[in-house]
Amino acid sequence: MTAPEAIGPTLKRGEKLLEVNGGRVVYEILGKQGDFIALTPGGRFSKDIEGLRPLAQALVKGGYRVLLWDRPNCGKSDVQFYGQSESHMRAETLHALITGLGIGPCILAGGSGGARDSMLTAMLYPEIVRKLVVWNIVGGIYGTFVLGSYYIVPSILAVRGTGMRGVAQVGEWKERIAENPANRERLLSFDADDFLTLMLRWLNAFVSKPGQTIPGVDDEMFDNIGVPTLIIRGGENDMDHPKRTSLEVSCLIKGSTLIDPPWPEDAWERAAEARASGKVKRFNMFDTWVQAAPAILDFLGRR
Repeated sequence: MTAPEAIGPTLKRGEKLLEVNGGRVVYEILGKQGDFIALTPGGRFSKDIEGLRPLAQALVKGGYRVLLWDRPNCGKSDVQFYGQSESHMRAETLHALITGLGIGPCILAGGSGGARDSMLTAMLYPEIVRKLVVWNIVGGIYGTFVLGSYYIVPSILAVRGTGMRGVAQVGEWKERIAENPANRERLLSFDADDFLTLMLRWLNAFVSKPGQTIPGVDDEMFDNIGVPTLIIRGGENDMDHPKRTSLEVSCLIKGSTLIDPPWPEDAWERAAEARASGKVKRFNMFDTWVQAAPAILDFLGRR
């Protein structure tokens, strides 16, 4: 009889699994024809996070096929822990997913953490990228400090206190176990000392350093991006995705196109306020992303 911990995720219609580096990645493809766009959200949010699918559907209506995927440690996919940083691990996974499905070279598009994952994939695996579209790029001392404290520090405190059983009780990992029960055993089987070493390395990627405009990536890596690139700059006072970071990235990616955000300059701040006040009962931070569809389609339609 199969132990409950070994039971994987329950897939909905259209979802499929692909094994990458010993972990299963959940993905789906929207659309029937056209070039492929690999679309990646931010944070450790799944492909089903509110706001992402409307953008994907708008891109499908524009004549493209869209790959949506749960990155390792997101949604229903298996948890995985390796690599120079979590974004490096995700880039390796996306490369394997695109090549495994035979859909490359394709267009990479992503916002917030998904922008970083997409840019790093384009840097490390330029042969699989046709064009690049990024927005809500994280940078600056505040933005990177928040990411490290939110996504990494709780796991460090837990593993130092009560080992991997403590890590399995961290809220975010409890959510991964709920969506994919096999993740409990995957977490508990990881060596606590190795996990701590890895978390400290991943945390170091979020320490602001000279010569790293985006967390954990040396500026010289931007020289590897030679494809047409669209950058939707951060809002005027967005502390999580600073305008300055978008401008710096536009200078680092030669020949890139920088445009103003299609949403209000203060969209991120107002969404955060509404969420904090309890006026919305669901995740609302990516609701404006669909507004970028016309600009993205216009850019992708150019030669």
